[in-house]
Amino acid sequence: MIDEVMLEAEERMEGAIESLHRELTRLRTGRANPQMLEPVRVDYYGAPTPINQVGNVSVPEANQIVVKPYDRSIVKEVEKAILSANLGITPSNEGDQIRIVLPPLTEERRKDLVKQVKKIGEDAKVAIRNIRRDANDAIKKLEKASDLTEDDSKGYQEDIQELTDTFIAKITKETEAKEKDLMTV
Repeated sequence: MIDEVMLEAEERMEGAIESLHRELTRLRTGRANPQMLEPVRVDYYGAPTPINQVGNVSVPEANQIVVKPYDRSIVKEVEKAILSANLGITPSNEGDQIRIVLPPLTEERRKDLVKQVKKIGEDAKVAIRNIRRDANDAIKKLEKASDLTEDDSKGYQEDIQELTDTFIAKITKETEAKEKDLMTV
């Protein structure tokens, strides 16, 4: 039973790290990244479809993304979907493909993005701490039900704290790397 609690806590913490990673890759650093278009959904025959499933998304240059739809008839739909996603980028329709040129980031925009990174990092840390709280509550319930001794309970709670510290350090490392990446001109 205690192994399940520990395993579930670790899996949930891994999920929080993956979520953080997804959020950070969506932030624009001045270099083109196809993952920036991940939240874009194109209305394809009445169904909202991820952009990478209706066309080829490539990065021909460091500051450009090109979306070449498999079906030329939906180029306008792809353009409309990118605009309506509010990503702060403007696509240009070239007839059979969409080209997105990313303008260089201003110093002010970089600082705003760093603030966003810090907020995303703090939200991830809160999620990790909530998982720790849930795991500790489960351990305390086992102790109350006399399935664990008090000493074992304390030991497992210390293990959960070590796990929490490890994941908090991963979050800090990842957010600091993103901040450095953003502030590099």
